[in-house]
Amino acid sequence: MNQLAQTTSEYKALVCVFMFGGNDSNNLIVPLPAPEYASYQQTRAVLALPQANLLPVTPSSLGVQYGFHPKMTDLQTLFNGGHAALLANVGTLVRPTTRDDFRNGQAVVPRNLFSHEDQQDQMQTATLRSGSNTGWAGRTADKIQAAFQSSFPTVISLAGTNIFCEGVSSSPIQASGDPTQLLKGFGGSDGSARLNAFNNLLTFDTGLSLIQSASQITTNALKNAQTLADALAQAPNFTTVFPKSGLGSQLQQVAKIIAVRSALNIQRQIFFVSIGGFDTHSAQLPTQDALYGQMSPALGAFYAATQELGVGNAVTTFTLSDFSRTYKPDSNSGSDHAWGGHHLILGGAVKGGDFYGKLPTLALGGPDDATGEGRWIPTTSLDQYGATLANWFGVQTADLPSIFPNLSNFTNQTLGFFS
Repeated sequence: MNQLAQTTSEYKALVCVFMFGGNDSNNLIVPLPAPEYASYQQTRAVLALPQANLLPVTPSSLGVQYGFHPKMTDLQTLFNGGHAALLANVGTLVRPTTRDDFRNGQAVVPRNLFSHEDQQDQMQTATLRSGSNTGWAGRTADKIQAAFQSSFPTVISLAGTNIFCEGVSSSPIQASGDPTQLLKGFGGSDGSARLNAFNNLLTFDTGLSLIQSASQITTNALKNAQTLADALAQAPNFTTVFPKSGLGSQLQQVAKIIAVRSALNIQRQIFFVSIGGFDTHSAQLPTQDALYGQMSPALGAFYAATQELGVGNAVTTFTLSDFSRTYKPDSNSGSDHAWGGHHLILGGAVKGGDFYGKLPTLALGGPDDATGEGRWIPTTSLDQYGATLANWFGVQTADLPSIFPNLSNFTNQTLGFFS
């Protein structure tokens, strides 16, 4: 066993990689058979990727070749090795919806569909018709904390504050990059004195419940940051080399925290990391090249690190994004806001090498096109996607509808992408 490996008894982690801006997943995976590729090439026009550059994979349930984006070399390797899968045409879906439902005004659709802010919020909360103060990761932590008790927070964001991590009873750690450094300005020769004065202020009884609550939250945050810093100080070094990118650094930090899970006395963890820049209304091809060029090696390194840690089967990484983008290009060599898109799931527990869900019919005005520009109506809901992840994580089946409010509208409430 590797020197970094610890017991994986009862340990599981979920790692969400959020692609902010709306990832055009029509170019994440492309059909390779001649007739289908020719149709893709004609419709996508300036956005079409050369067939010879695509990275071929053959989903085991389909027996037909598709091609990953040319920059997704690590994903191709993981997929072909059975460690990654693709979930097709996922989105914010209140209930099963057809094109006729949508065009005839009979569909119950998410609030402010195609809006960045609203769809980012809804993908993180699974609350589609109104606002929410909690996210589905936070509510998942709420449900499992009784069974897997720990004084250390279950949910950690390495990408700043977000609604995804907020629970009703569970409190996350949310930081930009390094969750051990939640305060700035306390360095230098007099830093300790100022920090002690600050901590004393937090213990002052104001008699005001709101201020007392805020002080307690800050106190807990500083305590958790120190606990994590002490644990990480004892972490061994990786042989896995992470790319020097924003996402690479975030995932490296996640791997380090997983490495010290025993010191934190925690058996369940959820992490949130992100990469931005996917709002490709113009210059989409070079922009997506750069973004996927960051994502693929970062995801590949992170999977390798979980193997090095001996937790490859206990960590599942998955992607989310605002929405996908129109199949039809816009006038600036880009694409516009759309709806359903494809997402990636990685890990040793994933039944990889396959596609799950239902691929849309890639035709403008076709049966899956909501508006005629190639906005695919999702055929798998966010609720089904999230419920499958939460169920694997340890949430009881009976508790899933309390986390995912629209789940009861779907016949198959969990999907089959875990072994």
